[in-house]
Amino acid sequence: MRSLLMLFMGFFLVVNCQAQNGTITGKVTVKSSHAPLAKASVFLSNATFGTVTGEDGSFTLSGVRPGQYELVVTTVGYEDYMQTILVGAKPVTVEAEMVPKVTELREVVITSGGSWKRNYDNFVHDFLGTSEDAKKCRILNPKDLNLLNHKTKRYLEGYSYDFLDIDNYALGYKVKILLKSFKTDYLNHIISWTGKVLYQELPGTAEQKKKWAARREELYYGSAMHFYRSLATNTMDKDGFVIRILQRKPNRKRPEEEVIQQKIDKFRMTNRDSLNYWVGLSELSKYDENLIRQPLKVEDVLHKTEDPGVFAIAFPKYLYVVYTRRRETVYFKDLFRPLDMENFETSIINLYGNYAFFDTNGIVLSPDSTMLEGAWSLSKVAEMLPVDYVPADTKN
Repeated sequence: MRSLLMLFMGFFLVVNCQAQNGTITGKVTVKSSHAPLAKASVFLSNATFGTVTGEDGSFTLSGVRPGQYELVVTTVGYEDYMQTILVGAKPVTVEAEMVPKVTELREVVITSGGSWKRNYDNFVHDFLGTSEDAKKCRILNPKDLNLLNHKTKRYLEGYSYDFLDIDNYALGYKVKILLKSFKTDYLNHIISWTGKVLYQELPGTAEQKKKWAARREELYYGSAMHFYRSLATNTMDKDGFVIRILQRKPNRKRPEEEVIQQKIDKFRMTNRDSLNYWVGLSELSKYDENLIRQPLKVEDVLHKTEDPGVFAIAFPKYLYVVYTRRRETVYFKDLFRPLDMENFETSIINLYGNYAFFDTNGIVLSPDSTMLEGAWSLSKVAEMLPVDYVPADTKN
């Protein structure tokens, strides 16, 4: 179990609110010569702790919340250095040896201004989102993106040459994302990305900071992070979550999505009757579904692991999660909802495999093991909170 978990432990910390904050110190050097590397970026991925090395290659991160993190060191011309560390009361010392980067041959496409603008607009739509929060975000260095639209295969992919600098004036964060990969699958309506993220507080007036704090709390409550933390602390009922098993199988009356889209494209300009027929099929629900009405208990889905602060969640494929503290305001075509059920915010966790691992901070450590539908699927980068975020009313 331990070796398997280490594959997934990625970027995230395990919170222990009552322990003393810790300190990480270290030195960054070139592996071959042991010469110090100055001005290298050192940060804890997906958290709010980061710095740069001094002339002697040294660095210090102070006031770090106890738990498990992925420490990342990055600088131009060298491979990224990553190390999983456990922060406690005793200082942690890191010796990071950097290896020169091997030239990576990636597909770079030269496009016209119009093509790049269309690709970039689609990227912003899918990556930041279209919410009111997204409208208050700005990517400061868009030209550091490489984007490629595969029109025949219906997907957009890309990566960043350097950190994307994003000012999020909805939440008060400067977000720096080293985007390793990004993909929008337009056929199956799936958006996925991987990367390293650093959060920094934006400067602001007292009034701005008050609004930012309020919006952060609003986003946190009812979120996936909140749900997983509730599972870990066995406070799900008190926090307003109800979970059930959703049974689902493909709708036999509805052809595969790829077939439907091919037919729609074929008849779009040639045969209106055939076009209307296939458009009608596209409107059918993708699934035949049944909701088991008996709510589950925490112990029905939660399992401890050999690693302190790390849990496994297991259920039969689809977990139906209702947050009873907020009403749903968005219509989801493929989200099953019985007619006699109150219109509370609802999300579905799709489980790939037997388990998904998460920590006490409410972060899924094996991101490829789950996919989200419903309310949680609306949260994009504009709504992301750092993994060390704690609402003001729970800090003590």
